Amino acid sequence: MSIWKFYNWFFYYFIMSEKSDKLSEIDLFVTEFPKQNFGIVDYLQGRVHFALLDQMKLMSTSGMTKMQIKETIISTVTEIIENFEPKNESKSS
Repeated sequence: MSIWKFYNWFFYYFIMSEKSDKLSEIDLFVTEFPKQNFGIVDYLQGRVHFALLDQMKLMSTSGMTKMQIKETIISTVTEIIENFEPKNESKSS
């Protein structure tokens, strides 16, 4: 089983098996990025930054090493970029 598949399984199991503590887990691992006083580019970059830090914190508490975390995140980001297909939409749609 690849590290990514293990992480997905672990994350799903961890979150779904603890439904009664779900809100407290979300509060523990999810940092909200403020919307005020940021342009769209800074806001989107901030959300990504916070999401990565939150994911790394969760992965670290699950026992993953810094190298495993790095490999998993790089693999995931690479997959997202490789599968991205921009749509040709006008700004008005």
